Amino acid sequence: MQSTDFSRSLFGRICISRAITALIVGTLLLNITVRAQQTENVQQSTQAPKPSSIVEHMGAPTSLPELVREAEQKNPQVSAALHGWRASRNVSKQASALPETQVSVQQFSVGSPRPFAGYSNSEFAYIGFGVSQDIPYPGKRGLRAQVAEHEAESVEAQADSIRRTVIGNLKMVYFRLAYIQQTLGVLQKSDGFLNQVQEATEARYQVGQGNQQDVLKAQLQHTKILQEVAHHHQAEGLLQAQIKQLLGRPQDSPDILADNLSIRPLPYSAAELLQRARELNPDVRSKQAAIHVQEAQVELAQKNFRPDFNVQYSYQHTNGDTRDYYLATFGIRLPNRGRQKAELAEAQQNQERAKKELDAESDRVLSEVQQQYVRVKTSEERLKVYSEGLVPQSEATFRSALSAYQSNKQDFESLLSGFLDVLNLDLEYQSELAEHESALAELERLTGVDVP
Repeated sequence: MQSTDFSRSLFGRICISRAITALIVGTLLLNITVRAQQTENVQQSTQAPKPSSIVEHMGAPTSLPELVREAEQKNPQVSAALHGWRASRNVSKQASALPETQVSVQQFSVGSPRPFAGYSNSEFAYIGFGVSQDIPYPGKRGLRAQVAEHEAESVEAQADSIRRTVIGNLKMVYFRLAYIQQTLGVLQKSDGFLNQVQEATEARYQVGQGNQQDVLKAQLQHTKILQEVAHHHQAEGLLQAQIKQLLGRPQDSPDILADNLSIRPLPYSAAELLQRARELNPDVRSKQAAIHVQEAQVELAQKNFRPDFNVQYSYQHTNGDTRDYYLATFGIRLPNRGRQKAELAEAQQNQERAKKELDAESDRVLSEVQQQYVRVKTSEERLKVYSEGLVPQSEATFRSALSAYQSNKQDFESLLSGFLDVLNLDLEYQSELAEHESALAELERLTGVDVP
């Protein structure tokens, strides 16, 4: 009985151990199957939204000086301002000319309203010819010409201001376009880095060292880059429309490819730029010309207290029995002194107003020059920090984090943070470079300098 019970007990234990073994093997097989299925699903999910390659711009880039020359020739605002200046140059000749000469013909008849009635039988009938000329007081014509010439100088300065504004806007749009086009290359490089990250996450996941969440996060970053590329394409389309408008090109003309941006150091000091702004800024020169206009207007208002003159001469032909008549007349036109006093007071007030406007414009321009100078110098320092420190350090940190992650010595969050640092710092560097060039363009507009 004991042996029988022992045999039954041994047989029961063997059955239990076989069942446990089968259960363990089945669980392992099930885990392997589930993991393989998850890996296949992850691979499919990561492959589905894989971003298409970023399309690079084809064709040769167009340099900024070429576009500047084109805008100067074809921009309608610049052309309109140029025609306005050319028109103003002809005003001084009109102002300095004598008043129009008046020529008259007279016919005096006797006994009938019919022309030439009684001409042959009345000694009072005649045919007369006359000429009349107004002569301003000496010096008035010259002052009027000076007023017109100074106004033409102001129009010329305003035309130059419009030209510089158009060119400045063109440069800023061009630099922004170059930034957008260059950052597409940055996104492409970052996408390459991200491919390395995704390969590393998938490799770790396949050997059971990673998790599905890491793979999905890498896939999410791919999608974000695609979204950023779409935003860049939209921004580029808007900038292309603006730059074609400034160039006077049709909107359906081929798009423009900008040169790669590179830093241009500023070779001028703040004092040199301020001095050039005082001498060459078109808005300041326009206000200076306005002062000269008002100074001439004051002199003219004082001269208008002097009388003007009128000279007339006429010839009257009568019938043969009576001698012809010859008549010369000299007249003086006396000014209304009350009106002239008001005119002089107005001119003096306008002269003071022009002086204050010049002071205000000079202060504004010099303040803008100083601000842009600070922006340029500060931007140069930041660009140096980016190019020599932050950007290479971030790339080195990312490559180190990628190696550590592949060796299972670092978590995915640290690797992803390193990748985002590389991407953001590259974009910040390109944005800072565009801001630097835009500040230089504004300095060129304000001071008339040309930074090579």
